[in-house]
Amino acid sequence: MSGNIAGRMGRWSARHRKTAVLGWLAFVVLAVVLGGMLQRGERTGSETEVGAPARAAEILDRNGWEEPASEMVLVQRADDVAQGAADAALTDVVAALAAQPDVENLTSPLDGAPLTSPDGRSALVTFDIRGDPDTAEERIEPIQDAVAAVAADHDDVLVEQFGGTSAELALGDVLEDDFTRAELLSIPITLAVLLLAFGAIVAAVLPLVFALSAFAGAVGLLGFTSQIWGVDDSAQIVMLLIGLAVGVDYSLFYLKREREERARGAGPVDALDIAAATSGRSILISGITVVVAMAGMFLTGFAVFSGIGSATILVVATSVLGSLTVLPALMSWLGDKVEKGRLPVIGRRAAGPGRFWPAVLRVVLRRPLVAAVVAGGALVALAAPALTMDLRNEAVTDLPQDVPVIQTYERIAEAFPGGASPAEVVIEADDVTAPQVQAAIADLREQALATGRMNEPVEVETNEAGTVAVVSVPLDGDGEDQASRDALAALEDDVVPATVGALDGATVVVSGETASGVAFERLMAERTPWVFAFVLVLAFVLLLVSFRSVVIAATAIVLNLLSVAAAYGALVLVFQEGWGADLIGLDQTGGIVNWIPLFLFVILFGLSMDYHVFILSRIREARDRGRSTRDAVTSGITSSAGVVTSAAVIMVFVFLTFVTLSLTSLKQMGIGLALAVLLDATVVRAVLLPAVMQLLGERNWYLPRWLEWLPTLRHEAAPAPVVLPTQADGRRDEEVPVLAARD
Repeated sequence: MSGNIAGRMGRWSARHRKTAVLGWLAFVVLAVVLGGMLQRGERTGSETEVGAPARAAEILDRNGWEEPASEMVLVQRADDVAQGAADAALTDVVAALAAQPDVENLTSPLDGAPLTSPDGRSALVTFDIRGDPDTAEERIEPIQDAVAAVAADHDDVLVEQFGGTSAELALGDVLEDDFTRAELLSIPITLAVLLLAFGAIVAAVLPLVFALSAFAGAVGLLGFTSQIWGVDDSAQIVMLLIGLAVGVDYSLFYLKREREERARGAGPVDALDIAAATSGRSILISGITVVVAMAGMFLTGFAVFSGIGSATILVVATSVLGSLTVLPALMSWLGDKVEKGRLPVIGRRAAGPGRFWPAVLRVVLRRPLVAAVVAGGALVALAAPALTMDLRNEAVTDLPQDVPVIQTYERIAEAFPGGASPAEVVIEADDVTAPQVQAAIADLREQALATGRMNEPVEVETNEAGTVAVVSVPLDGDGEDQASRDALAALEDDVVPATVGALDGATVVVSGETASGVAFERLMAERTPWVFAFVLVLAFVLLLVSFRSVVIAATAIVLNLLSVAAAYGALVLVFQEGWGADLIGLDQTGGIVNWIPLFLFVILFGLSMDYHVFILSRIREARDRGRSTRDAVTSGITSSAGVVTSAAVIMVFVFLTFVTLSLTSLKQMGIGLALAVLLDATVVRAVLLPAVMQLLGERNWYLPRWLEWLPTLRHEAAPAPVVLPTQADGRRDEEVPVLAARD
């Protein structure tokens, strides 16, 4: 019995194809139905934060704090407009809002509140939407209509509404359209590339249908895992991208190898068995590598990353399972019908490597040192700008700037620095209405304003039980810049300890958007080295066991790190230096969003290893057949050229769809992923890898004696057909020659 698990699974599925196909369909349907019956687990407020903001959220959750759906209306006049016109508009706004049954806690400068800008040109009217904040969007439309009516009556004065609910509605529509467009674009792009790769409709549709079915099954299972690791819509988007990428890749590995063996003269069953024993093993190793890389997300200590990690692991594991079971079963069932629907324009695709990559490889192997220096130098040069990478928090500037509600936010932030996203001082005590607590809060307000780094309006809210008070303190700056950070530091280090922080028996924590950003940066700085070490060490061990070579494992790690570093450098050139910014619709340049580098590393390391494992398996396969290192490299690179190129093209175009999205962070993710995959599948795979292996020669296969105990996993398949007897009922399912794979 062969020790090749992937080969055994593939052969079993081919012999029991009805069972395998129906079992897969049952699995997908059950996962979707049962998972859909569960309410998707979501993260609580404290789980979406880290550091002090997370502790603040825990305090609020513990005390039953319900954040109201707060809104504000900006009334602003130009320099050449009389103050009387602005006052009239302000009066009408207050009256219109007061007449709305769902408006409460209405506050304005007419009540003496400090809601007028220092230059006197702008005024704010703040209010809450009555009822459950989670359903506020159902009641906001009449309020927006009332504000719009006042704005129409006072066209010489700017009257605009902003708030969490109004912004969520406006941005939700834009982002939903964005994601829908990305999803709709990715599927036809994938199909188009598959048609070019195979030249036949059935062969092109099969990988896409398989990938989508694996994605559907994983989404169903997500209903269960989300009860442990809460997720949001972003996790499902990442699932689709990664699921589409690996699902199509694995199908390509199988289909291309089967067609290659058929072109060499193997029968349908023998060709499929060889594909199961070789490409199937590559898929298994690759899938485990991707899962290991994604598991690094759990070490970040950030619930959002843990949710994305769990979702991605699900879709990869599901794709691997399907690749080893239902995919060979479908291929066995279809047989030569996989060539149905051949497109005359494209014609029959040759099973060989073509002419381009073999020509490149001949040049590389003739001058390996020159090729390694040139290719490696180019990647190092591209990676060099990463040394100047400036990380920043995701901010309003990353949102689509042409949306009116965002423009309103920026006008409010300019007129009332920090007012749109203030720092929040959360105070928990037995009785926050007690005189000593109220006196400390008054001192907090006075000392905060005295620093010159904090501004009006300083507002105080308490819960009904009187156990929690939240003091909102607007900070200088835009919430992201150094001015805001300095103001936050002054609040945390000086103002709070001298006032509310000195209260006996009180717990005081500073939260808010600026505090959240600073806490997240500290967490990433602390956890990133551990994530890198975890992924690199486990990937090295996996490659070492798979290929029994310290050099192969180390080379793979270094080359993948180089492609990731090059992607980082490209991000700096585009998003910090502005190279080609106009081409991708970038409104402004700045730093790289602070979660992007770690996220890209984990995703890219897994995906690039996908190709690397497949190529190395082909090289090792040739080596196990007794060929020289040079011949093994030539055979492995050229035989994998078609499938790797096709898979890379699909990934690149799918990831580039993210460049069409409005969020800057998603543009950065799309550019980083697409460029790294492109570099990995061309410069690294076709030039640097063969050049380095040629230079190393027999040293590629070095394994210390003290590691000789590692299991030997041979990568070639030697055909040994064994024809099983036909069943009495004539079923062709059992009429399958079994191919013995040497392991």
